Amino acid sequence: MEENKFKRTTVTAALPYANGGVHIGHLAGVYVPADIYVRYLRLKKQDVVFIGGSDEHGVPITLRAKKEGITPQDVCDRYHKMIKDSFKEFGISFDIYSRTTSDTHNKFASDFFKKLYEDGKLVEKESEQYYDEEAHQFLADRYIMGECPHCHNLNAYGDQCEKCGSDLSPMELINPHSTISGSKPVIKKTKNWFLPLNEYQGWLKKWILEGHKEWRPNVFGQCKSWLDMDLQPRAMTRDLDWGIPVPVEGAEGKVLYVWFDAPIGYISNTKELCDNNPEKFGNWEKWWKDPETRLVHFIGKDNIVFHCIIFPTMLKAYGDYILPDNVPANEFLNLEDDKISTSRNWAVWLHEYLHDLPGKQDVLRYVLTANAPETKDNNFTWKDFQERNNSELVAVYGNFVNRALQLTKKYWDGVVPACGELQDVDRAALAEFKDVKDKMESYLNIFKFREAQKEAMNLARIGNKYITECEPWKEWKTDPKRVETILNISLQLVANLAIAFEPFLPFSSEKLRKLINMESFDWAELGNTDLLKAGHQLAEPELLFEKLEDDVIQKQLDKLAETKKANEAATYKAEPIKENVDFSDWEKLDIRVGHIKDCEKVKKSNKLLKFTIDDGSGKDRTICSGIAKFYTPEDLIGKDVLFIANLAPRKLMGIESQGMILSAENFDGDLSVTTILKSVKPGSKIC
Repeated sequence: MEENKFKRTTVTAALPYANGGVHIGHLAGVYVPADIYVRYLRLKKQDVVFIGGSDEHGVPITLRAKKEGITPQDVCDRYHKMIKDSFKEFGISFDIYSRTTSDTHNKFASDFFKKLYEDGKLVEKESEQYYDEEAHQFLADRYIMGECPHCHNLNAYGDQCEKCGSDLSPMELINPHSTISGSKPVIKKTKNWFLPLNEYQGWLKKWILEGHKEWRPNVFGQCKSWLDMDLQPRAMTRDLDWGIPVPVEGAEGKVLYVWFDAPIGYISNTKELCDNNPEKFGNWEKWWKDPETRLVHFIGKDNIVFHCIIFPTMLKAYGDYILPDNVPANEFLNLEDDKISTSRNWAVWLHEYLHDLPGKQDVLRYVLTANAPETKDNNFTWKDFQERNNSELVAVYGNFVNRALQLTKKYWDGVVPACGELQDVDRAALAEFKDVKDKMESYLNIFKFREAQKEAMNLARIGNKYITECEPWKEWKTDPKRVETILNISLQLVANLAIAFEPFLPFSSEKLRKLINMESFDWAELGNTDLLKAGHQLAEPELLFEKLEDDVIQKQLDKLAETKKANEAATYKAEPIKENVDFSDWEKLDIRVGHIKDCEKVKKSNKLLKFTIDDGSGKDRTICSGIAKFYTPEDLIGKDVLFIANLAPRKLMGIESQGMILSAENFDGDLSVTTILKSVKPGSKIC
């Protein structure tokens, strides 16, 4: 069915785990593009619901709970609120943001599983799993760690190695151990219920490989690679104590697999929305069972198999449900040329961003869209963030709007002047932006939001170019009537910008509408040249965007540097000990205690400090040491240090250095001068 034949659209955004905050990788991959698309459909007056919620079951929640000594529900409550509040403040316009621990969801997911079970769509069988004999429980994938068979990372999880990114099974790990007790697990049989994906392989091939060739290459390609292999039954239950109990006799101590439970959350959250507001949204079933409803999942590439193969198979097995029409999954966003990692805290967290850069929601939305990893992994840097804000949002978009409004204020007291006779320069500008609606739609309809945003920004470039070419400040002196036309056309462009940018930058678009007193609009008006009528009163001009200074960006870079340093400290391992040496070689070194009488920087050197040392001989000794980056002379004067006394003298920056002061080098390159615990006489030997 063609897109324009659908009566309504159900849009879902991947449910984030409620065991931590949301970071820019999540935003760029899922939530910003989903919100852009939904806002676009709403502007077109289309019937759409936008469904989100927290994924509150699964091992990551229990791991954090154990780590903090609290209950899994405590973890969920904390992070669900944080995530929900952050999304709202950031402008992600969900119609509902609920959770998978709600009563509605628990019953819905349980009933869904029970119907599949009663209809004979699930297979009951025994399998071998790792079991912790000390903790007396079977181990989910994330409760097992060991050596990755590919990169030999010693801290790989049972489902994935976060160092090399390989998908794993627990049985592949080398020397596995339980993260609960630390003991080596044993293999034990357990009974679970499986979704027989192998029975749906033929249908999946036809549905995806023949019916959805329009899907993004990364999505289609990953699905094809799975379907080219023999699909195997996948367990839909787990031996855990946190989750929705399996509603089958003899399944005590088992819960629904989180990847069975979580996508059903899209449906249960829709039901919750409709039950609470039936006048606006109607019955939930029309959003999930009517063939004239289009279903679109926004996800990251790590969730493709679940949303394109497992969840559709669940829906097909159940019957009655529509299937996803498109799954525009993005690739990954890196941070400062390094993979974003929650375990290493290498991320820009949304709740921290909103605190550190208040009022800058649209700046981040703009940059994440401009760098959207739509076809390949992309990179976020704070310097690029600053550059795009200052050179694009401020210098192009904001500059044009401010020029148009300020000139209207200056010459016409903020009243929209009438458009007079057009000249060639006017016709050229109008011709440049008349197709903006068609161009933007051609990208938005196929989820190319980066290109669509470029078209919106192009409107501002057209406007800046137009004002610069027309020079109304000069025309005013000889032909005020001409200025009326110039400003009218400029203001029509400004009004168009408010529409074009609304899906991308909702906060600045709302501010701009207030500045031009434009109460409402819809997408159909984009490209019109009479949005603001002559005589319409504008509000007082204000800047849409502010320049970001270097110190603001440096604070964010410093925060990342601290994170990197903390990670290095946490994973630090000393370098291997060198080969043994004969004791006679050691005896050749004469290490002494020296008292620093004086210290000064060596001119024209960034590294060297010059020391005057009392070595106990009655004659001062001069030593140069490359520690000026780590100490000031005042830090060291009066201290007792260790030095090698019998090194041959050498000249450094023209100064004869008579020995070497001993320092320890930390993992981060920081040098620490070695000293002694008790006071001894200068010249005392180290033995």
